[in-house]
Amino acid sequence: MPERESTTHREPVGAGREAVVSLRGATATLGARPVLRGVDLTVHRGEVVALLGANGSGKSTAVRSAIGQVPLTGGTVELFGTELRRFRQWGRIGYVPQRTTAAGGVPATIREVVASGRLARTKLRWPGKADRAAVDRAIELVGLADRAKDSVSALSGGQHQRVLIARALAAEPELLIMDEPMAGVDLASQEILAATLREQVALSTSVLLVLHELGPLEPLIDRAVVLRDGCVTHDGPPPEALGQHALPGHDHVHPHAADEPVRTGLLT
Repeated sequence: MPERESTTHREPVGAGREAVVSLRGATATLGARPVLRGVDLTVHRGEVVALLGANGSGKSTAVRSAIGQVPLTGGTVELFGTELRRFRQWGRIGYVPQRTTAAGGVPATIREVVASGRLARTKLRWPGKADRAAVDRAIELVGLADRAKDSVSALSGGQHQRVLIARALAAEPELLIMDEPMAGVDLASQEILAATLREQVALSTSVLLVLHELGPLEPLIDRAVVLRDGCVTHDGPPPEALGQHALPGHDHVHPHAADEPVRTGLLT
């Protein structure tokens, strides 16, 4: 008898897993203009989700709403199953803001900046051996171990971005949120950042990325959520056209929308 064709289907990424980020019917305004119009966005444990869209589509506002930097006018946010207003375990989240310098104008070394990312774990206690090891590992992951004592003021734009990512990784987060990590970064640094992210994904870190283009991160993306005018227009596999547009070697730096202001503060 001929073999029967298998009817086994691969379980969708995230199916049956805990939701680490959940926005439901999220609405938000900047000034008098609606920016989010009923956004549903979920990231499951171990999942890598890219938030895509044109300038002004609401991408950065969505992630800042998820961590409480932009208040919602409607809808709900949960982190690790807890309502945002009751969530206190910020050490579980690493956040890389968009378009900022590593030290914000304050004289500091790479190690000092990265060590500040450990504060959510250490609170007021003196850093111990495990804390120092986490900082060393984070610096090594982004390829800056040989420059740990250098001042961040001497770094290039791509190196600044790597320091910001190391600062987020120093907390050993379960969820990593990155807002336009590849913007204005040279291809060599993009490849290092992609390799760093691969390391985190291998450790089952959940990742939410705001991206203009997929670039070297494309192979890591499990799911893409596309926003347009503050609404979700796609939630599923990365759109093919966007993937092709974003292949390595496509040099296209986009300006950020004026209606999505830059926030440089850390989580509080």
